[in-house]
Amino acid sequence: MNLVIVESPKKAELISGFLKKHQLNDYKVMASAGHVRDLKQHSFSVDVEDQFRPEYVITEDKKSLVRELKAAAKKANLVYLASDEDREGEAIAWHLSEALELKPEKTRRIVFHEITAEAFLHALEHPREVNMDLVDAQQARRVLDRIVGFELSPVLWKRIRPSLSAGRVQSVAVRLIVDREREIISFVPQSSYRLQAAFLLPSGERLVTELNHRFATEAEAEALMTRCASTAFSIGAITRRAARRSPAAPFTTSTLQQEAAHKLGYSVSQTMRLAQSLYESGHITYMRTDSVNLSTQALSAIARQIEKHPGKEYHQPRRFQTKSKGAQEAHEAIRPTYVDREHIDGTPQEQRLYDLIRKRTLASQMADAEIERTTVSIPVAGTDYAFTAQGEVITFRGFLDVYMESTGEEGNGGEVTKLLPAVKEHEALTLDTLTGEERFTQRPARYTEASMVSKMEELGIGRPSTYAPTIQTIQNRGYVERTDREGQRRNYTVLTLEGSAVQRTVRSEVYGADKGKLLPTDIGIVVNDFLVEQFPNIVDYNFTARIEEEFDTIAEGKTAWSGAIGGFYQDFHPEVERATNERSAQRIGQRILGVQPSTGLQVAVSVGRYGPMAQLGTADDSEKPRFASLQKGQSIETITLEEALALFDLPKSIGEYEGEVMTVAIGRFGPYVRHAGKFYSLPKDTDPLSCTEEQAIAIIQEKRESEEKSLLKTFAEDAELSIRTGRFGPYLKYKSDNYKLPKDSDPTTLSYDECMKIIAETPTKSARKGTARKATSRTKKTKS
Repeated sequence: MNLVIVESPKKAELISGFLKKHQLNDYKVMASAGHVRDLKQHSFSVDVEDQFRPEYVITEDKKSLVRELKAAAKKANLVYLASDEDREGEAIAWHLSEALELKPEKTRRIVFHEITAEAFLHALEHPREVNMDLVDAQQARRVLDRIVGFELSPVLWKRIRPSLSAGRVQSVAVRLIVDREREIISFVPQSSYRLQAAFLLPSGERLVTELNHRFATEAEAEALMTRCASTAFSIGAITRRAARRSPAAPFTTSTLQQEAAHKLGYSVSQTMRLAQSLYESGHITYMRTDSVNLSTQALSAIARQIEKHPGKEYHQPRRFQTKSKGAQEAHEAIRPTYVDREHIDGTPQEQRLYDLIRKRTLASQMADAEIERTTVSIPVAGTDYAFTAQGEVITFRGFLDVYMESTGEEGNGGEVTKLLPAVKEHEALTLDTLTGEERFTQRPARYTEASMVSKMEELGIGRPSTYAPTIQTIQNRGYVERTDREGQRRNYTVLTLEGSAVQRTVRSEVYGADKGKLLPTDIGIVVNDFLVEQFPNIVDYNFTARIEEEFDTIAEGKTAWSGAIGGFYQDFHPEVERATNERSAQRIGQRILGVQPSTGLQVAVSVGRYGPMAQLGTADDSEKPRFASLQKGQSIETITLEEALALFDLPKSIGEYEGEVMTVAIGRFGPYVRHAGKFYSLPKDTDPLSCTEEQAIAIIQEKRESEEKSLLKTFAEDAELSIRTGRFGPYLKYKSDNYKLPKDSDPTTLSYDECMKIIAETPTKSARKGTARKATSRTKKTKS
């Protein structure tokens, strides 16, 4: 009996099917579910004195599995380690050989880029040893990340606040987003005037054009428009030019993440989950890759498919070159394992992603699209300006018959981008309409998850396997949030030619609105600024990219990993000690806004234990300083003195209701109204500073009505105990806490004693959180 160990149970099931189909009954397939060993979770686990030797342990959740694998390995003639073919997979194979105490003579390492019977059987026939250079590259990454995280995080705890974390790649990713936000804040839009004219042809058709120049001022635009009122127009030059459009390369990890976001609206982590499932189901090749290469067998299969449909004239063989530095995570681009398989079984999301991968793969080997571009010029007599119109007709669709990059426009037939009416040179035209519209320069765009991947790849920050986890980590840490941002309203001028006079109107528009973009939080900004000041190397884009290149040289066997880590640690550790012991007169991240005019007390903003806050006064003043939480949408980076002072108007009394005072305030969980000892949250669209007596009464009444509808039963023994119904069914409410009812209980017949017993047997909140934390730590150790 031979033992094959793969990473995932899904993959094990698929390979077991291949072996059974080919009557290879002397093989048993088991799954390791990712790594079985790792550095200890709550200790440094790196011996700095012994060449940075990592101290690995079998993870708690894998101990029983390792016992099972070890027992199976002892009975096996040969053990095949069949983890994924990247560095992480190579490290998993090595950890398995160490944890299972496998003998070299009975251990084989096999790799395959796709989970098909052909690829797996071919791998069985071509085993090799574990590549220790790849293992060392992964160890170097793991150890370096542990050193940075374990030494930097306590500095943040001491200098800023507890429970913060820093990481070699995550901190650089946060810096990208903070730097972009500051570009946006400092951006000053410039306006210019764009002129558009519609002309009538002798045939009665309209020709819409735009002036080939933008004016800096309204006066310049108006002057030309006035001139046009008395100008005779005719067609000037007509140029026709043939052009070609070539298809994009087949998908790499980063281009798949970007295109899935643009076309399907998937997040980066969602794309990787779906791609992992498609790979483990045998539908696509390995999904973590920098390569755009396609195998000879794949090229032949793609050629046959294209020649079958849409036809031989659509086929054009191509070899794409990988541009990424150190592109050796895998040997092939992401493609379907069987390109003739148009549809697959799977969830609707998986099917859409598979369709995207298949179309992109086919398109990469198809002929260029042929286009005819026409430009019509209409000169303005006596000036250097001309109105122009451009049209484009696709004369041969080529690859566009299958796939158009980042648009989703995949129609059939001769697609027309913009078709111009038939025109002749010197043909007289009648000016129909002429408008001049004020336009503004666009601020830099905030990052989406997809554009972050593109930027990280461009700068060499991370590798295909780390893009998605890094972007998810900085959101989980609370340094960055994926959110919507409301735009602002501004006025703009529109000029219209009416007869021989130019009329001016002012309109308004909303600009700067964002949906699903990545924004830094206040704590993210404070941590970033501290790291940039104290550890400029760690968050330097070029330094981070150089580290990745060093990992590549380790993987190629050109550099000893312990030496590379030693060189880094020699400079890094003294910087940590300096930053830890340094004293600062001002709170880290504090921004002093000015003073309160009436008292002269200092007003500052900073990040506190529960988030961003404003502070009135200092510890040196005779009275204790006052604190107020910032409102949603406010930031310590942009809040003004006036806005901060307004926060100290809270809590404030806004009147009485039923003989009790109503007070508006902001608490840890947001703004609220307090009345008769009870708290009522304010709706998101209600500003606590301008909340009126009438609004507060309405909020109180609405909450009461809602509670009355949810009430199922009360108890004479204790007025604070009740049974209510909510979104997820009946529950117990006692004082300010809610308790689940047992599934088999009838809420209408529960007695007081039975209710109190349920409450007594329910774990406390702290105990429940502890259980959740343990579960989370278990799942994090499984390699996705």
